[in-house]
Amino acid sequence: MSELITAELVDLDLSAATKDAAARSLAERMVAAHRVTDLDGFLADVAAREAQMPTGLDGGIGIPHCRSEHVTAPTLAFGRSVAGIDFGAADGPADLVFLIAAPAGADDDHLTILSGLARRLMDPEFTATLRAGTDPAAVAALIRGEEPAQEPAEEEGTAPEPGAETAEADGSVPFRIVAVTSCPTGIAHTYMAAESLAAAGRAEGVEVTVETQGSGGFKKLDPAVIAAADAVIWAHDVEVRERTRFRGKPLVDVGVKAGINRPAELIAEARRKAERGEIAALSEADGGRASGDGGEDGSGADHAHFGVRLRTYLMSGVSYMVPFVAAGGLLIALSFAIGGYETASAKSVADHFVWGEADSWAALLNQIGSAAFAFLVPVLAGYIAYGMADRPALVPGFVGGSIALTVNAGFLGGLVAGLLAGAVVMAIQRVPVHATLRGIMPVLVIPLIASAVVGFLMFIVVGKPIASLQNALTDWLNGLSGSNAVILGVVLGLMMCFDMGGPLNKVAYAFAVGGLADPTDGSLKVMAAVMAAGMVPPLAMALATTVRKKLFTKTERENGRAAWVLGASFITEGAIPFAAADPLRVIPSVMAGGAVTGALSMAFGATLRAPHGGAFVVPLIGEPFLYLLAIAAGTLVATALVVLLKGARRAAPDPAGKAGATSTDDSRVPVAA
Repeated sequence: MSELITAELVDLDLSAATKDAAARSLAERMVAAHRVTDLDGFLADVAAREAQMPTGLDGGIGIPHCRSEHVTAPTLAFGRSVAGIDFGAADGPADLVFLIAAPAGADDDHLTILSGLARRLMDPEFTATLRAGTDPAAVAALIRGEEPAQEPAEEEGTAPEPGAETAEADGSVPFRIVAVTSCPTGIAHTYMAAESLAAAGRAEGVEVTVETQGSGGFKKLDPAVIAAADAVIWAHDVEVRERTRFRGKPLVDVGVKAGINRPAELIAEARRKAERGEIAALSEADGGRASGDGGEDGSGADHAHFGVRLRTYLMSGVSYMVPFVAAGGLLIALSFAIGGYETASAKSVADHFVWGEADSWAALLNQIGSAAFAFLVPVLAGYIAYGMADRPALVPGFVGGSIALTVNAGFLGGLVAGLLAGAVVMAIQRVPVHATLRGIMPVLVIPLIASAVVGFLMFIVVGKPIASLQNALTDWLNGLSGSNAVILGVVLGLMMCFDMGGPLNKVAYAFAVGGLADPTDGSLKVMAAVMAAGMVPPLAMALATTVRKKLFTKTERENGRAAWVLGASFITEGAIPFAAADPLRVIPSVMAGGAVTGALSMAFGATLRAPHGGAFVVPLIGEPFLYLLAIAAGTLVATALVVLLKGARRAAPDPAGKAGATSTDDSRVPVAA
């Protein structure tokens, strides 16, 4: 097995001023060592990984890394900067930069070496020696582990520590924590978080055992160890595997960088949750985070930027609401197709149903669909609250959502009710209670008190003002109909494409869906414009990755193939990976395309009776040919713009003065904005 790092891969006077320039400088050494076959292709993969999450760590460390098909052997290059380079760490620039290159199919031996290095970076003595080194060969040997340096205590996880031994000698039992760490590539942050948590546990006298879910698979914690644990910490940026093993334990759920940078805080939070008796409800279907997302900065829900947390809470509610929208809306659409719009005013089928009459079947479908629609706002509110504070928040959330309907506060009322319910439950959970009450807190005390508080707020304080705001918004949008229908189409198209599944997208979608409950020609046109515009972002990115492959990485091209189906199915979120990697070019482009599609759909007078389904509900579309023409026009506009903007960036010289336009490989353009 070749050496991971040699003297030629060490630069003790790294002069680069930016992280992109630093990566290029170190990558050029890899190319010279015949470890990387394609410089620009490899740098594109590094940039794509960096776009997922900044790789700067507290303590002056930058650790850009990726798996790439352009890497021939696992390789590490090291650079030391005097001025410091910004890699996105909270405490400032990095002076120690490690560029890790792993082949797409790296073997377990090499992954073990890389994980060992990641753990050693948590050792202050190791990093101090690197800062003092003057000989590249000696520094390379130190990094390879051939020179003395303090090694981390244990490989797979780890435990006891000074305080724990003393506690056990006294006959007492130390506080026990089991943890899971994981990151997108499973090379560096996974193991750094594990070592950081273990070291903090030793300092606090807490027994911490860590399961690292890295690229080479993972060795599951002993079930007996999990059963004996007092709390659980997840520090992860990919879904925790076999998550239900940890059910019934207090859980701190954060991003992997929080495990590296704030281990003592996480341990303290785990203790507090155990003292309050907070229990996590987990299922394999939950996906992502259990109760509170770590956020895109990896800092954990409790510490992430407010905008990140708010979006996470709202998306939790929307994700549970969408199946009700799809099922109820399609049933209502089918009822209109069979019996016409007058079906909405038919008598209850419980009192009048004739088996042989099509109108009776239409009324049945309409009333079942309407029953499903009646759950939209309560489900939205309930699961926003659930996303904030777990199961105890479901009852006050549903109650608040139901009251929102009662006071005619609608969709906006449901949003506010869910946020209020979650906030109230979170406040109650922070109140210390006696151990004898902990068992009944989640099932009795918290739902009781929170429901009363939320009900009071929704009925007496905020319900009516929100209802007025909802009516004003609806009146404003309806006022744009008729002669200003094209303007309405532009507004809705922009809203659908701005955040691609986010709050603005959902406001436009909810407005359109609400009109289907009492359908008119205008409301059906609004629904058509909203769905048409929502299909544009993924279709445009799919087309762009097809016609100009060289502007996208291999991963993006693969996402582009999937985006054809997602766009045709009206799943706007299919464009999110592209927008996240290059927001300044992708988002304006798809917004322009969505605006064109929305305007044309309204101008053509296209109508739609279904709230979902994309191209698969064409039989329910009025003016279907013109409708598809509007989608095609918007897709072409968005594609042309994104190709133009990305192509212009590709032609610009990089910080080192090399023109990107000289590339010939089809996966070389960096995707980070």
